[in-house]
Amino acid sequence: MQVIWNLGYAFLREIMDNIQDPKPHQNTVATIIKILVEKEFVGIKVFGRTHQYYPLISKEAYSRSTLKTMVKTYFEGSFPNAVSFMIKEKNLSIEDLELLLQQLKKSGK
Repeated sequence: MQVIWNLGYAFLREIMDNIQDPKPHQNTVATIIKILVEKEFVGIKVFGRTHQYYPLISKEAYSRSTLKTMVKTYFEGSFPNAVSFMIKEKNLSIEDLELLLQQLKKSGK
């Protein structure tokens, strides 16, 4: 998705050219794109036997959906459990958490 967002519209070859090393096999990338099309995250324009791909969902909407799914799957749907896990794993410091709380208070949520 990152590559497709960056390119906007891209053919498989362009997507492959923009994936960092070590690159997965082209068939693997094609399969992932097929899944993204089925999930309606990516659209297709057909040019004969060639397909051009483009994002149907914004990065923000995709991130929101993915995060909700991860929290539901791994943290019993509890965002506090997810934040607690990040603190325990040292992915989020107490200072980071305090800054987030300040931002939430300012936004009135």
